[in-house]
Amino acid sequence: MTEHTPSSGLGIVAVGSIDAIGRDNWNRFAGTANPLVSYDFLEALEASGSVSADTGWQPCHLKLFLDDEWIGVAPAYLKAHSMGEYVFDWAWADAWQRHGLPYYPKLLLAVPFTPCQGRRLLLTDAARQHFSADQVHQALDDVMTAKGAHSWHLLFPDADDQALLASPATLHREGCQFHWFNRGYESFEDFLAQLTSRKRKSLRKERRQVAEQGITFQHWFGDHLPDEVLDDFFLFYNATYLKRGMRPYLNRAFFQLLAQRLGQGLRIITAVREGQRIAAALFIVGNDCLFGRYWGCLDDYNHLHFETCYYQGIDLAIELGLARFDAGAQGEHKLVRGFEPVLTHSWHNVAHPGFRDAVAHFCQEEAEDVARYREAALEALPYRQEP
Repeated sequence: MTEHTPSSGLGIVAVGSIDAIGRDNWNRFAGTANPLVSYDFLEALEASGSVSADTGWQPCHLKLFLDDEWIGVAPAYLKAHSMGEYVFDWAWADAWQRHGLPYYPKLLLAVPFTPCQGRRLLLTDAARQHFSADQVHQALDDVMTAKGAHSWHLLFPDADDQALLASPATLHREGCQFHWFNRGYESFEDFLAQLTSRKRKSLRKERRQVAEQGITFQHWFGDHLPDEVLDDFFLFYNATYLKRGMRPYLNRAFFQLLAQRLGQGLRIITAVREGQRIAAALFIVGNDCLFGRYWGCLDDYNHLHFETCYYQGIDLAIELGLARFDAGAQGEHKLVRGFEPVLTHSWHNVAHPGFRDAVAHFCQEEAEDVARYREAALEALPYRQEP
């Protein structure tokens, strides 16, 4: 355990497991809006062994204090590599290595393997009024030094964290994802009616071609998930990584724990052809957002990925009355299907002063490129223009 690191009243204690904080304590700061920062999700990663020192994800969760009052927590890890983060710093690590300097371990504030936006500094609203960005950054610098890390990185914060972190003197990166927004649609056809005629016909054709292959879909809830369905899902999930020559990040025990704990908040949608499951996608239901996270398929079927991961997700978001559908990282292919470009953010600091100016210059140039990319994406959206 790391002792309090004071910074004008802001102190941080680092602990080696989320169990050391406890479900009730964690969730009173995390709330219920985003299950991906809940105790149940994060503890399932640890209990299953998906995150551990052996996998290069040593839990190092933070307890935040204002003087002696406990005011928040943050998911954090000491990383021995840069895999599973979705904000890529391989070039930074390479530069350190080429100069004979260690880049790892690094302190990472993030949800493992999950590029979703949300609060990372799980603070009470009242506490947020007491700190400046410089104080927060200094406190994280202190933890970085105390844990022997060479940098810290806070990934995919929401607008509330952005306001708390923003400072001209800090290292800020931007990226772009594609999210679908529910504008009061009552059906998929309502959504299609907002697209241009050509795109509307294209999406209908894709859905029709999936059906013409004899493929249907079944929905499964986490608290009524047969073992054989979980087995098939895990097989498909593994195949996604093995096709790229990679080992999967998550194991079956994680998905089983998550299904048991999230219950109705976890959905697996399976594609079925000739009585056999051929593909599956997993979704997690938040208060106002549907998160599409994992998918897999053993064979190639025309448009099956788009149907299973996107169109079935849009149907589900409309059915549940959710405002937004976050289908994961990457995806210009999402753009033509009505997913809109959304800026993502991350904040960083590096201990080595000689590299800091170079990293700051990189972040500035990257942000300019991302801004141009997002503007071009906005112009390419398939929605009808209002007269």
